[in-house]
Amino acid sequence: MSSKEEETKAILCQSSACPNGNPPSRLECPTCNKLGIRGSFFCGQACFKSGCALMPKTDGCDYFLNSGISLQTFVYCVLRIQKIHKIIHDLVNSGSKSSALPEGIYNPFPNFQFTGSLHPWYPLSPRRKVPDHIPRPEYATTGKPISEIKAQGQPPRILSLEEQEKMRTVCRLGREVLDIAAASIRPGITTDELDEIVHNATIERNAYPSPLNYRGFPKSVCLSVNEVICHGIPDKRPVVEGDIINIGWSTFQPNTNPYTLTDKYDFLDISIYFDGYHADLNETYPVGKIDDESARLIQVTQDCLNAAIALCKPGTLFRDLGKAIEPVAKAAGCAVVRTYTGHGVNDLFHGPPNYIPHYAKNKAVGTMKAGMTFTIEPMINLGTNGNDVHWPDNWTATTQDGRRSAQFEDTLLVTETGVEILTAGSRHAKKVLP
Repeated sequence: MSSKEEETKAILCQSSACPNGNPPSRLECPTCNKLGIRGSFFCGQACFKSGCALMPKTDGCDYFLNSGISLQTFVYCVLRIQKIHKIIHDLVNSGSKSSALPEGIYNPFPNFQFTGSLHPWYPLSPRRKVPDHIPRPEYATTGKPISEIKAQGQPPRILSLEEQEKMRTVCRLGREVLDIAAASIRPGITTDELDEIVHNATIERNAYPSPLNYRGFPKSVCLSVNEVICHGIPDKRPVVEGDIINIGWSTFQPNTNPYTLTDKYDFLDISIYFDGYHADLNETYPVGKIDDESARLIQVTQDCLNAAIALCKPGTLFRDLGKAIEPVAKAAGCAVVRTYTGHGVNDLFHGPPNYIPHYAKNKAVGTMKAGMTFTIEPMINLGTNGNDVHWPDNWTATTQDGRRSAQFEDTLLVTETGVEILTAGSRHAKKVLP
């Protein structure tokens, strides 16, 4: 018998209404133990689950049959007491998070039930300035991408050779900015400091950071750490050894019908606006040494994107990309996030095709044609849960179960013979695929 088991057995069952007369305890609530709450020792699973006299060794069935109470009363008592026990967990957990914050830093949503250990570190820094000489997209002042809204449901644009060259230029600049930001990642740097690095590198290239004020987004880049799937707002939290961080921006697609979208279909990677065109790309990086599971997640997500890119050529159906991505994720024990999709990108930050899903059996319409430019950007979660939960900031999307998520994105140009990866970096051995 371990010392822990001896300690537990020496303590009597601490339920105030133990049906067995409070014999020596045999187990402790694991969540209470983790949070440092004392007094959660029980004589068995039945007593632990109910916390009252309604659940003896027979899980309450014998008691219920012999007690004369109604089924409604029985269920109410069990659920009520279990709820109180969970509330204690939540209160202690919330308090421990808040008390760990440095002086001057606060959690703006203290009553929100975060799915993992991450929470925002406010206050946010002021909105960064863009020099007056740098051309801006139409939403830079108002936050409203009117041209995108008007283009919804229209066929994808076929870019001229001149427009394709502009896309090559802006995507090359976007890759430069992403690589600069990635080289700055280290334990202790805050996501707000990384945002400043991205912002400065962008304006040094006479470009505008596309996320800034897009539909009101307050920063120049999205930085998504650990369980954050996408759209993380840079703040005062420093990344720590073992974290993973995605630098990028993604598109929200709540409706499977691309022709019934509202003006809220886009949420927001490294994305920059230069000479009238947008680049869009993102990658996930380790912070120092990471565990094997996180390293596997990053590799699997890269493999998912590469599998989809390999299909791209004139005549490929957009809906077939998900059929290439999802089997790769599932084979590795991971799940595809369905809420967010790829999209067209050119003179519009997000345009037709508005709906490029990353999962199989989707209802995307459309066929690839030479001259089209668009993104593929799969978000992959550890485990089998691909659902997401939004923080009250109306931007940050996290995994529902608190496990980690990774994402990779490239902007692609369909050529006459295949596809050109406009945002290609060191991950790609060659830029043009036949």
